Amino acid sequence: MFDTNENDPISPAMRALLELFSTELSEVKFPDVDAEVLEEAASRVRAQAEAVAKAQAALEAARQVLAEGQEALVQKGQRALAYARVFAEEDAELSTKLEAISLPRAGRKVTRAEGGVVAEAPAQSDESAPKRRGRPPKSRPSAPLFADGSSPEAVAAAIESAETAPVAARPAAA
Repeated sequence: MFDTNENDPISPAMRALLELFSTELSEVKFPDVDAEVLEEAASRVRAQAEAVAKAQAALEAARQVLAEGQEALVQKGQRALAYARVFAEEDAELSTKLEAISLPRAGRKVTRAEGGVVAEAPAQSDESAPKRRGRPPKSRPSAPLFADGSSPEAVAAAIESAETAPVAARPAAA
């Protein structure tokens, strides 16, 4: 599983020493240390590193299963809370208790065109949403529509009376 360059759990200096003991110092034996003892220790370290990698993969898989379970629980909780709020419409005390509960928003599943689930995307809030693209909307006038103090009803009445007034009584167009 481990190659001799990148993923080897044995340091480059130790690999160099192992190389020396397997070639030039293969016949040399020191008390409790020789090429065979070093190679056995290196094999154990590689096996232990492989065990760690497998454990990390299992941990990551367990975390994924946990996240999926938590997501399912949040979805069911959101639904239960919505039902409970409708049920408690007539009970002010229960409604107050339910309104105090704020569950996180459930993520949504992103699907491919083939129908397979790709990943779950968390529901985005305004702060985390990507910046909108395109032309910004036109600004609205800050002055109120009826700035002169007249109400919409008064304007409508004035228009109606002007339309029904005789032509001679109408003001001349400028």
